[in-house]
Amino acid sequence: MKRLDDYNEFGDSKCNCPKMSDSDEYEVDGLGPGDDTLLKSYLPTGFGKKTLEADTEAQIERSRRPVWKTPKEEEDKAESNNSDSDDDDDDDLDRYPLSHELIFKTHEKAVTSISLDPNGTRMATGSRDCTVKLYDFASMTPTTLRAFKSIDPWQTKTSTTSESHPVNYAAFHPQSANAILCITAHPQAKILSRDGEMLTEFFKGDMYIRDMHHTKGHVGEIATGAWHPTDREMCVTAGADSTLRIWDVNNKRSQKDIIVFKSKAAGAAGRSRMTAVAWGASAQSGGSGGSGGANNVLVAAALDGSLVMYNTNGGPYTRPSAEVRDAHKPNTCTSGIDISSDGRMVVTRGGDGFIKLWDMRKFKQPLVTVAHESTSDKFPMTNIRYGPNSTCILTGSATGDLHVLNPGNLRPEVVTPVTPGSALVAVEWHAKLNQVVTGSANGETRVLYDPARSVRGASEVIRRAPKKRHVDDDSSFTMDQSLVGMSGDSIVVPGAQQQNRRTNGMSNTGKSYDPRRPHMPQATPFMRSRPDDKHIQESIPLSRMLHEDPREELLKYAEVAKNDPIFTGAYKVNAPVTEYAELSDDDEGPDKKRAKR
Repeated sequence: MKRLDDYNEFGDSKCNCPKMSDSDEYEVDGLGPGDDTLLKSYLPTGFGKKTLEADTEAQIERSRRPVWKTPKEEEDKAESNNSDSDDDDDDDLDRYPLSHELIFKTHEKAVTSISLDPNGTRMATGSRDCTVKLYDFASMTPTTLRAFKSIDPWQTKTSTTSESHPVNYAAFHPQSANAILCITAHPQAKILSRDGEMLTEFFKGDMYIRDMHHTKGHVGEIATGAWHPTDREMCVTAGADSTLRIWDVNNKRSQKDIIVFKSKAAGAAGRSRMTAVAWGASAQSGGSGGSGGANNVLVAAALDGSLVMYNTNGGPYTRPSAEVRDAHKPNTCTSGIDISSDGRMVVTRGGDGFIKLWDMRKFKQPLVTVAHESTSDKFPMTNIRYGPNSTCILTGSATGDLHVLNPGNLRPEVVTPVTPGSALVAVEWHAKLNQVVTGSANGETRVLYDPARSVRGASEVIRRAPKKRHVDDDSSFTMDQSLVGMSGDSIVVPGAQQQNRRTNGMSNTGKSYDPRRPHMPQATPFMRSRPDDKHIQESIPLSRMLHEDPREELLKYAEVAKNDPIFTGAYKVNAPVTEYAELSDDDEGPDKKRAKR
């Protein structure tokens, strides 16, 4: 302890430390100028709500596909000393937007059809799980790659049945984004809006009529269809009843024209299942087509191996303008047909394991034939498509590879794996987006793109900031409250509802809980199968006369007919006067034959 002597007269302790003057500077270790980086990291750089910015480069890199090589590179692998060939290969790779991909996994079964609208803003996919799903690229982010609407074409509000059918074909019109041609494994095709609402349901034909010219619709399953290349109001469907039917979307009661294909290989019956059809502009029209079906051509394939061509200049379609009987092996499904943009070439993919190239001007023998493994035994809707401006041909394979073929010799320019182990069923190349869309047997839809050359679509989605995950993003954790009679804006008070569940405000006996609501009949199996009044009025002409009294309707015109007789007015003046002989009771009339005794 310090003693009192250790302090001076001013109270300071006595020590041998040197005294510091007022002019001396104080130095603190570790707090020199320019060393405040650590401190700044804890301080906010701004005020207000912070937004989550996307790491675009990292997101694009995560969507990069594995490295693949073209068949040309594999052939020239031994000639590695030639540097010019390597540069040519790099140019070939850059031509195709296949470097990156977005994966959509929403269908439970194979994807059978893919289509994008002309602007590339929406995509429609059809599947064997009996649904059509619609995607909107403007509302998707890298973490919300899902459809905004799933439609079962046979579970619409106007449908009176509870059946479902696999979707064989679903496509937007090439020049209109307001209509989707939807074809299922059923004799009736449908027209859907871009939002999934049903606009038109074509009629079904009478199966008891043998002559297909007299039926108002298909009597067998429809395999596929196609839109008119220029007319937004016309489409064609190909069915198992050996007919091609041209429809006007504004008239659902009967087809506009009918083409009955008479197969020479089918014997006396003369019927063969139509498996594929394509509608394009002919070479005589310069690739532009005409209105109302003029200067356009229909090319269709049948199960007997025939390939037929019709000039759709208004009919009548008594016989095809060109026919090839043995285009492909009989009793094999020709699954894909497409017409080039100039209307001169036709490419077909048959079930016999061959892809053939045809010239419309010499429609007798194929120009080129190459072997390609067929998948039509399991997926008879496998397609083949021309690329933009017919610069290439795209198709899938049973191994899940995408084949890009040369349009002149059908040699593969690019073979890249998309879904290894699952067959590639549907392919489409959108020219405006410069993106390739594929559908596989495992239910996946993939959009292949190039960040440098593709515009909008998947290229725009991958550059958006990921959406913050929410419990509602997973549909398995949520439920539709409209099924239990509650809207999304209603407030549910605990304990306010009764124990029993009310369905649409009705009791089990069909009596309404609300006295102001009219009585609804109980739903019975007979009532479910009975069509409603609205369906009868739309389908049956003059059906409203069923509830009219014919005597009252005729008496309405009794006074008018008396004052102004239209049909008997000429007899007012010139009518002959009937004269009868006047006989008294005592006079006898004409002699009558005596009755036999």
